Amino acid sequence: MATTPTTPGTTSTTGAADRAQDDTKDGTKDGAKDRTKRADAVRNIEAIVGAAIRLLSVDPDASINEIAKAAGVGRVTLYGHFDSRATLVREVADRAIAQTDESLGQVDLDGDPREALGRLLEATWHLTHRFGALVVAASQALPPEEIRRAHEEPAARVRGLLERGRAAGDFRDDMPIVWQLSVVQAVVHGASLAVHRGEISADQAPSLVRDTTLAALTA
Repeated sequence: MATTPTTPGTTSTTGAADRAQDDTKDGTKDGAKDRTKRADAVRNIEAIVGAAIRLLSVDPDASINEIAKAAGVGRVTLYGHFDSRATLVREVADRAIAQTDESLGQVDLDGDPREALGRLLEATWHLTHRFGALVVAASQALPPEEIRRAHEEPAARVRGLLERGRAAGDFRDDMPIVWQLSVVQAVVHGASLAVHRGEISADQAPSLVRDTTLAALTA
Protein backbone atom coordinates (compact mmCIF):
# COMPACT_ATOMS: atom_id res chain seq x y z
CA MET A 1 0.00 0.00 0.00
CA ALA A 2 1.42 3.37 -1.02
CA THR A 3 2.16 5.99 1.61
CA THR A 4 2.42 9.72 1.24
CA PRO A 5 6.09 10.80 1.49
CA THR A 6 6.88 13.52 3.99
CA THR A 7 9.76 15.86 4.39
CA PRO A 8 11.76 15.28 7.57
CA GLY A 9 10.53 17.60 10.30
CA THR A 10 7.05 17.91 8.81
CA THR A 11 3.81 16.07 9.64
CA SER A 12 1.79 14.09 7.15
CA THR A 13 -1.47 15.91 6.47
CA THR A 14 -3.11 12.54 5.91
CA GLY A 15 -2.03 11.33 9.35
CA ALA A 16 -3.15 14.59 11.01
CA ALA A 17 -6.51 14.36 9.30
CA ASP A 18 -6.90 10.76 10.47
CA ARG A 19 -6.05 11.74 14.03
CA ALA A 20 -8.44 14.70 13.86
CA GLN A 21 -11.23 12.39 12.70
CA ASP A 22 -10.44 9.98 15.54
CA ASP A 23 -10.54 12.86 18.04
CA THR A 24 -13.87 14.01 16.61
CA LYS A 25 -15.30 10.52 16.91
CA ASP A 26 -14.10 10.26 20.51
CA GLY A 27 -15.58 13.68 21.29
CA THR A 28 -18.87 12.68 19.68
CA LYS A 29 -18.96 9.49 21.73
CA ASP A 30 -18.18 11.40 24.94
CA GLY A 31 -20.86 13.96 24.14
CA ALA A 32 -23.40 11.22 23.52
CA LYS A 33 -22.49 9.57 26.81
CA ASP A 34 -22.88 12.88 28.65
CA ARG A 35 -26.29 13.46 27.08
CA THR A 36 -27.37 9.94 28.03
CA LYS A 37 -26.22 10.49 31.62
CA ARG A 38 -28.07 13.80 31.80
CA ALA A 39 -31.24 12.20 30.38
CA ASP A 40 -30.97 9.36 32.92
CA ALA A 41 -30.50 11.87 35.73
CA VAL A 42 -33.57 13.85 34.66
CA ARG A 43 -35.66 10.66 34.48
CA ASN A 44 -34.47 9.60 37.94
CA ILE A 45 -35.22 13.01 39.44
CA GLU A 46 -38.72 13.09 37.94
CA ALA A 47 -39.38 9.52 39.12
CA ILE A 48 -38.21 10.38 42.65
CA VAL A 49 -40.23 13.59 42.87
CA GLY A 50 -43.31 11.91 41.41
CA ALA A 51 -43.06 9.06 43.91
CA ALA A 52 -42.52 11.50 46.78
CA ILE A 53 -45.62 13.49 45.82
CA ARG A 54 -47.75 10.33 45.64
CA LEU A 55 -46.54 8.90 48.95
CA LEU A 56 -46.31 12.11 50.97
CA SER A 57 -49.78 13.16 49.83
CA VAL A 58 -51.09 10.05 51.62
CA ASP A 59 -48.52 9.57 54.39
CA PRO A 60 -46.54 12.59 55.64
CA ASP A 61 -44.09 10.22 57.36
CA ALA A 62 -43.20 8.25 54.22
CA SER A 63 -39.54 7.27 54.48
CA ILE A 64 -36.69 7.71 52.02
CA ASN A 65 -36.61 3.92 51.56
CA GLU A 66 -40.29 3.86 50.63
CA ILE A 67 -39.91 6.77 48.22
CA ALA A 68 -36.83 5.25 46.56
CA LYS A 69 -38.61 1.90 46.14
CA ALA A 70 -41.70 3.57 44.64
CA ALA A 71 -39.45 5.53 42.25
CA GLY A 72 -37.62 2.39 41.16
CA VAL A 73 -34.20 3.66 42.27
CA GLY A 74 -31.80 2.87 45.07
CA ARG A 75 -31.06 4.98 48.14
CA VAL A 76 -27.64 5.89 46.71
CA THR A 77 -29.24 7.24 43.54
CA LEU A 78 -31.84 9.18 45.50
CA TYR A 79 -29.24 10.74 47.78
CA GLY A 80 -27.16 11.54 44.71
CA HIS A 81 -29.88 13.99 43.68
CA PHE A 82 -31.30 15.01 47.08
CA ASP A 83 -28.85 15.12 49.97
CA SER A 84 -31.54 14.86 52.66
CA ARG A 85 -35.22 14.13 53.13
CA ALA A 86 -35.81 17.81 53.88
CA THR A 87 -34.27 18.75 50.50
CA LEU A 88 -36.59 16.33 48.73
CA VAL A 89 -39.63 17.59 50.65
CA ARG A 90 -38.68 21.16 49.73
CA GLU A 91 -38.55 20.23 46.03
CA VAL A 92 -41.90 18.45 46.30
CA ALA A 93 -43.44 21.42 48.11
CA ASP A 94 -42.10 23.82 45.46
CA ARG A 95 -43.66 21.67 42.73
CA ALA A 96 -46.98 21.57 44.59
CA ILE A 97 -46.94 25.34 45.08
CA ALA A 98 -46.20 25.92 41.40
CA GLN A 99 -48.99 23.56 40.30
CA THR A 100 -51.40 25.17 42.77
CA ASP A 101 -50.59 28.67 41.55
CA GLU A 102 -51.00 27.58 37.93
CA SER A 103 -54.35 25.88 38.58
CA LEU A 104 -55.80 28.69 40.70
CA GLY A 105 -54.54 31.24 38.18
CA GLN A 106 -56.91 29.71 35.62
CA VAL A 107 -60.01 30.23 37.79
CA ASP A 108 -62.30 32.99 36.51
CA LEU A 109 -62.48 35.62 39.27
CA ASP A 110 -64.51 38.15 37.31
CA GLY A 111 -68.18 38.95 37.87
CA ASP A 112 -70.20 38.50 41.04
CA PRO A 113 -67.76 38.20 44.00
CA ARG A 114 -69.85 35.42 45.59
CA GLU A 115 -69.89 33.31 42.45
CA ALA A 116 -66.19 33.96 41.82
CA LEU A 117 -65.31 32.98 45.39
CA GLY A 118 -67.42 29.85 45.01
CA ARG A 119 -65.39 28.82 41.95
CA LEU A 120 -62.14 29.58 43.73
CA LEU A 121 -63.18 27.59 46.81
CA GLU A 122 -64.06 24.52 44.76
CA ALA A 123 -60.75 24.67 42.89
CA THR A 124 -58.89 25.14 46.16
CA TRP A 125 -60.62 22.12 47.66
CA HIS A 126 -59.61 19.87 44.76
CA LEU A 127 -55.97 20.91 45.14
CA THR A 128 -56.07 20.47 48.91
CA HIS A 129 -57.52 17.00 48.48
CA ARG A 130 -54.98 16.13 45.79
CA PHE A 131 -51.93 17.03 47.85
CA GLY A 132 -53.45 16.04 51.19
CA ALA A 133 -50.86 15.07 53.77
CA LEU A 134 -48.09 16.72 51.78
CA VAL A 135 -48.91 19.91 53.70
CA VAL A 136 -48.20 18.06 56.95
CA ALA A 137 -44.95 16.64 55.60
CA ALA A 138 -43.82 20.10 54.53
CA SER A 139 -44.69 21.63 57.90
CA GLN A 140 -42.61 18.95 59.62
CA ALA A 141 -39.56 19.36 57.41
CA LEU A 142 -39.48 23.02 56.39
CA PRO A 143 -39.05 26.31 58.31
CA PRO A 144 -42.25 28.20 59.21
CA GLU A 145 -41.43 31.05 56.80
CA GLU A 146 -41.44 28.64 53.85
CA ILE A 147 -44.82 27.26 54.90
CA ARG A 148 -46.20 30.79 55.12
CA ARG A 149 -44.89 31.50 51.63
CA ALA A 150 -46.84 28.52 50.31
CA HIS A 151 -50.10 30.09 51.53
CA GLU A 152 -49.41 33.66 50.45
CA GLU A 153 -50.58 33.55 46.83
CA PRO A 154 -53.79 31.54 47.41
CA ALA A 155 -54.64 33.77 50.38
CA ALA A 156 -54.06 36.89 48.26
CA ARG A 157 -56.63 35.70 45.71
CA VAL A 158 -59.24 35.06 48.40
CA ARG A 159 -58.49 38.37 50.08
CA GLY A 160 -58.94 40.25 46.82
CA LEU A 161 -62.41 38.74 46.36
CA LEU A 162 -63.34 39.43 49.97
CA GLU A 163 -62.33 43.07 49.66
CA ARG A 164 -64.33 43.43 46.46
CA GLY A 165 -67.35 41.73 47.95
CA ARG A 166 -67.22 43.73 51.17
CA ALA A 167 -67.08 46.97 49.18
CA ALA A 168 -70.10 45.88 47.13
CA GLY A 169 -72.05 44.83 50.21
CA ASP A 170 -72.00 41.13 49.23
CA PHE A 171 -69.83 40.01 52.13
CA ARG A 172 -70.02 41.00 55.77
CA ASP A 173 -67.77 43.88 56.79
CA ASP A 174 -68.58 43.77 60.51
CA MET A 175 -65.67 41.43 61.23
CA PRO A 176 -61.95 41.60 60.45
CA ILE A 177 -61.03 40.37 56.99
CA VAL A 178 -58.16 38.40 58.53
CA TRP A 179 -60.74 36.43 60.52
CA GLN A 180 -62.72 35.75 57.36
CA LEU A 181 -59.56 34.39 55.71
CA SER A 182 -59.07 32.11 58.71
CA VAL A 183 -62.65 30.87 58.36
CA VAL A 184 -62.06 30.03 54.69
CA GLN A 185 -58.90 28.11 55.50
CA ALA A 186 -60.56 26.28 58.41
CA VAL A 187 -63.50 25.14 56.27
CA VAL A 188 -61.27 23.86 53.45
CA HIS A 189 -58.97 21.93 55.79
CA GLY A 190 -61.91 20.76 57.90
CA ALA A 191 -63.48 19.23 54.81
CA SER A 192 -60.21 17.48 54.02
CA LEU A 193 -60.16 15.90 57.48
CA ALA A 194 -63.86 14.96 57.21
CA VAL A 195 -63.19 13.11 53.95
CA HIS A 196 -60.22 11.34 55.53
CA ARG A 197 -62.41 10.23 58.46
CA GLY A 198 -65.16 9.07 56.12
CA GLU A 199 -67.71 11.60 57.41
CA ILE A 200 -68.31 13.01 53.92
CA SER A 201 -67.30 11.85 50.46
CA ALA A 202 -64.78 13.57 48.21
CA ASP A 203 -67.63 14.25 45.75
CA GLN A 204 -69.68 16.02 48.43
CA ALA A 205 -66.82 18.15 49.70
CA PRO A 206 -66.55 20.87 46.99
CA SER A 207 -70.17 22.05 47.29
CA LEU A 208 -70.09 21.76 51.08
CA VAL A 209 -66.95 23.90 51.24
CA ARG A 210 -68.50 26.48 48.91
CA ASP A 211 -71.90 26.67 50.57
CA THR A 212 -70.62 26.62 54.16
CA THR A 213 -68.05 29.35 53.51
CA LEU A 214 -70.41 31.61 51.58
CA ALA A 215 -73.05 31.24 54.31
CA ALA A 216 -70.53 32.41 56.89
CA LEU A 217 -69.36 35.37 54.80
CA THR A 218 -72.54 36.60 53.15
CA ALA A 219 -74.09 39.78 54.50
